[in-house]
Amino acid sequence: MYFNIIEANYLRNHEIKLNFEDGSVGKVDLGKYIEQGTIFDKLRDMEYFKSFQIEYGTLVWGKGELDIAPETLYSDATGKTVTYKTKKEAVS
Repeated sequence: MYFNIIEANYLRNHEIKLNFEDGSVGKVDLGKYIEQGTIFDKLRDMEYFKSFQIEYGTLVWGKGELDIAPETLYSDATGKTVTYKTKKEAVS
């Protein structure tokens, strides 16, 4: 999918620069997720935060225990709206 992440680089604080499959590049500040609490509290630990990896086109932490949907990251980083195209059924 065009919103899959192909490269991610830590910038500062809770900011990450993301390069996407469609050539888009943007920056996302994940601090807003930490403010929500719950499972994202783990991202307060900067060593843990910096240990992100790319798996299946999105950012993951730990052994896949924490991730954020790639379309959410795409929208946040680029300001573009993610839309899904459906195949039209063939008419006989």
